[in-house]
Amino acid sequence: MKLRAVLGIALLTITASTQALAGATLQRVEQNKELVGVLMESYPPFSFLNEQNQLDGFDVDVAKAVAQKLGVKLKLETPSWDVIAAGRWSGRYDICICSMTPSKARAEVFDFPVQYYASPAVIVVNAKDDRIHSAKDLSGKKVGLTSASSYESYLNKNLVIEGAEDTPLSYPFEDVQIAPYDTDNVAFQDLGLGAGVRLDALLTNLVTAQPRLNQDKRFKIAGAPLYEEPNAVAIEKGDAEWNAKVRQVFAELKADGTLSKLSQKWIGADISK
Repeated sequence: MKLRAVLGIALLTITASTQALAGATLQRVEQNKELVGVLMESYPPFSFLNEQNQLDGFDVDVAKAVAQKLGVKLKLETPSWDVIAAGRWSGRYDICICSMTPSKARAEVFDFPVQYYASPAVIVVNAKDDRIHSAKDLSGKKVGLTSASSYESYLNKNLVIEGAEDTPLSYPFEDVQIAPYDTDNVAFQDLGLGAGVRLDALLTNLVTAQPRLNQDKRFKIAGAPLYEEPNAVAIEKGDAEWNAKVRQVFAELKADGTLSKLSQKWIGADISK
């Protein structure tokens, strides 16, 4: 009887702690009347510092819309991508509306309540470079990318996009030298120095790359897109109540046209569908 009683108490304790975790984020947001979002400081047109030195962009505006729906103020923080993508935030951040591609590895530490846009991953090279025409030409080349990104997993040949496990990716290259950067900005600067000077190519998002290509003729896209990147909202794993609330808010933002309008504003096309 004593053993049963102890087991019963332990079970109740586990159940209570699980229930407390399930509603922890929403309770914190409502009590503090503040949503703490996390994203990159330099990932235009999704997030960047504008001329007033304020965070701006598609992801920023989406985060503002989410906070407005929740009836709370928004606080944005910009740690390194390594910190964001590592997860296990321990309550420091409530949500990542930060262009994260859901992968099998990330799904171990995050839940992805909703996909809010999609865009292709592409190879960018120096405009004077005629060596690279497709992914197979990356063999033996030095390729820049954002550290801990899906592009790094792709070049390591272990990217599994969550929800697309039945569509394996193609890796037609060998022995790529990966050059990780904190942001795309420095990678583009290094690529702009010339073909093979510091970089041979970089991998990035087509939507992010296109404005640079339109304005700077030193760069061009090489070949076809590598894969279609779904980008999802990320939250700490295991909080069912917060997961459901985020789904509800984004359903409202889609239904009332907010996501479409913000996409048209920042991208010039609706990538939210």
